[in-house]
Amino acid sequence: MNDTTGQIQVAATKGITGWFRSAFAGRKKKEDRVLHPFRVIIEWEIGDQTRSWRFIILILIIALTTMGSLYTALSNISNAIKPNDPAGSFIFLKLFTLSDGTLPSFIVFISFLGPLLGIGLGFDAINSEQNSGTLSRLLAQPIHRDYIINAKFVGYLTVISVMFFALGFLVMGIGIIVTGIPPTPEEFVRIVLFLLLSVVYVAFWLNMSIWFSVRFHQPATSALTGISVWIFFTVFYPLIVNLIIKGISNPVWLANPAYQMFLEKLKLGFMRFAPNVLFSEATGTLLMPTVRSLGPLTMIQLSGTIPGPLPLGQSILLIWPHVTALIAGTVLFFVLAYVPFMRREIRSR
Repeated sequence: MNDTTGQIQVAATKGITGWFRSAFAGRKKKEDRVLHPFRVIIEWEIGDQTRSWRFIILILIIALTTMGSLYTALSNISNAIKPNDPAGSFIFLKLFTLSDGTLPSFIVFISFLGPLLGIGLGFDAINSEQNSGTLSRLLAQPIHRDYIINAKFVGYLTVISVMFFALGFLVMGIGIIVTGIPPTPEEFVRIVLFLLLSVVYVAFWLNMSIWFSVRFHQPATSALTGISVWIFFTVFYPLIVNLIIKGISNPVWLANPAYQMFLEKLKLGFMRFAPNVLFSEATGTLLMPTVRSLGPLTMIQLSGTIPGPLPLGQSILLIWPHVTALIAGTVLFFVLAYVPFMRREIRSR
């Protein structure tokens, strides 16, 4: 962002006349072409991220894993279609959920690699600018301080959204070409909602990494902290929950079905503190309409039920608490990053 200071200074001293005026000089007069500094910073952040090797490597990894999961799904989609399958009308959704065991499905790859994308984009959002001195020179211009952190989040979120929707529509396009079966309107809506939920999930990790970037002065420290949190929730948190449940369980009462149900609900409640569990349950419900419950069920609750896919509205109601929790976590981490950034003294270190 070394050139951003000069661009903002030109925009501020000349009436904020814009960043790309030279490209549009033949279309409009100078006094008619006015860009807000907030838009200038957003456009610069988008261009800076999309040109960086870090983003190129991350998107190549995600794209290669996406193509691998799509190949696996297309190779086994004929075996997954059964005559009496209640979800037989949702064949197109199997492109995102089907796996033969050699490679995980598309939703599993997104759940695993999505946090790396968010952490990789935001771990040096603030501290690298402050250490290089560009942040203090940028704030010396007549622009609001909150423009910087807001524009960084909006710019990163725009890059993430474009990437996920491009990959999702690419999977749909290849699926239509290979199978010759277009998605139904409900399938299309479910896929779009899944992509939106994926953006929210990565935004959660993005805001967490931006908070670490504000909290720590060295980019390496913020990056290692973000990766450590991701590894903790992915690997160690399920082990800790299992140890807690095993430690509090009473062997004498394990034969009681009600006590077993209590332990399962308690374990599930603890597991839902992990964002990857919330995302996996929500996306699994969206892309697999036969999922009718996200908790343990008794035989009494199952008796008399007719097997069949849930309508889209019922699936959304089922995952609404998960979506709300992810959005709340995203907003919380943004506030944790926003407040200290607005109060701190900006000096080069």
